[in-house]
Amino acid sequence: MKHKEKSPEQNLTELMEFVLLGFDDVPHLQKFLFGLFLIIYLIILLGNGTILLITKLDPGLHTPMYFFLGNFSFLEICYVSATLPRMLMNLWTQRRAISFAACATQMCWVLLLGATECFLLAVMAYDRYVAICNPLHYPLVMNHKVCVQLVAGSWVCGIPVQIGQTFQIFSLPFCGSNLINHFFCDIPPVLKLACGDTFVNEMMVYASAVLFVMVPFVLILVSYGKIISTILKLPSATSRAKAFSTCSSHLIVVTLFYGSATISYLRPKTKNSAETDKVLSLFYTIVTPLFNPMIYSLRNQDVIMALRKLLCK
Repeated sequence: MKHKEKSPEQNLTELMEFVLLGFDDVPHLQKFLFGLFLIIYLIILLGNGTILLITKLDPGLHTPMYFFLGNFSFLEICYVSATLPRMLMNLWTQRRAISFAACATQMCWVLLLGATECFLLAVMAYDRYVAICNPLHYPLVMNHKVCVQLVAGSWVCGIPVQIGQTFQIFSLPFCGSNLINHFFCDIPPVLKLACGDTFVNEMMVYASAVLFVMVPFVLILVSYGKIISTILKLPSATSRAKAFSTCSSHLIVVTLFYGSATISYLRPKTKNSAETDKVLSLFYTIVTPLFNPMIYSLRNQDVIMALRKLLCK
């Protein structure tokens, strides 16, 4: 389906909407992609919803680790719901227009939820650090009040910065094409459409990425450095294996999310990077939420037992 670009004169006077190109370079696969992403979305809702449910209902999972896991699953549902429903609608109707306000709202939610995920992953790493490196103090340090404060902080701390960044980007004049070469309103493809000097905005993107992606990532690395050092000092192979097993699921999720997000936002941009950005974005917006329940359930006996009890009721 061909989309008509607005002339520079039109855009300077009145920019009412953008057009999300998504995967329009494969027109013969639109219905297939709709079916594929619909199935993926339903699996994400079912998988993460199940983990959220069992961490609330099963008394055996009322511990800090599973409290954070339940919140992480809820976050994954919110995160994927910020992008996938709009993409599914565009694939089905082939009407890819998105209003200026809707685009800004979607970007803001993606940035907020992405920042929350980074901090929550760091909180989960800290939880494992306290549990393994200071087990005697674990119940005292990670009491329910502290857990609630850490989760609330993860949700709230990015709000002013990300709202400010979104406002700054959408305050720019857009005087060229209105075609966004992406499946959601992400920062790099939207900034490409702005006219004038966007250097300050690009520096803000890098500064925000360092603050909300790299700083939590460094905290995760420090936590796991201390965890690995402690585990290697354990006397028996059985205790070392058990300690590693409580961290391996979290490490896999961290690698999936941070690997793709870091490369996407911090790598140098080139003229031909749009398609690569789409693939990388699929990883941190869709693939991670898809595999999160599988990673945590298949590698965790407590979750498997709780799931069996739920299914047997």
